[in-house]
Amino acid sequence: MLHAMLMALGLLLAGPAVADTDRHAGYYYPPISSRETYKARAAVMPEASSDTRLGFVTALAYQQNGRAYPPTFVMFAKGESFERLIIVAIGSHGFRGIYQARAMLAQLTSIARGTPMFRDNNLQDVLTFLDLARMMGFEELTVSDGQTFAHRITLK
Repeated sequence: MLHAMLMALGLLLAGPAVADTDRHAGYYYPPISSRETYKARAAVMPEASSDTRLGFVTALAYQQNGRAYPPTFVMFAKGESFERLIIVAIGSHGFRGIYQARAMLAQLTSIARGTPMFRDNNLQDVLTFLDLARMMGFEELTVSDGQTFAHRITLK
């Protein structure tokens, strides 16, 4: 009896074996339906901080909202240190599947490759948007159509 009580107490204190702390699923996007890990080819920048990540998504939002047409996706950062990057399609012209979401990530790669950071360091042929996200200190990226799928990319 004592052994069983000690085991139960140990399990209670240890918590669940697999803790899913994704409180954004079911609010911003449906439950995660697929996962992958991306091994970045660049290190996190020493100056990367929560301010860096928040400033990046804020600047992109201002840029999108300044266009003559509505954005097809929104990007925002969540987490205690804004370490989670979330991209959700919006409107009738948003992406409708994982392949269109990957195409949007490829488009973001094209934009990133045109930045002075990539060009000045001769990295435009090497790094991707996922590398840029990791350089800023993002730990994961969730991309979703906002209705049927959510794909989680862990950035290492």
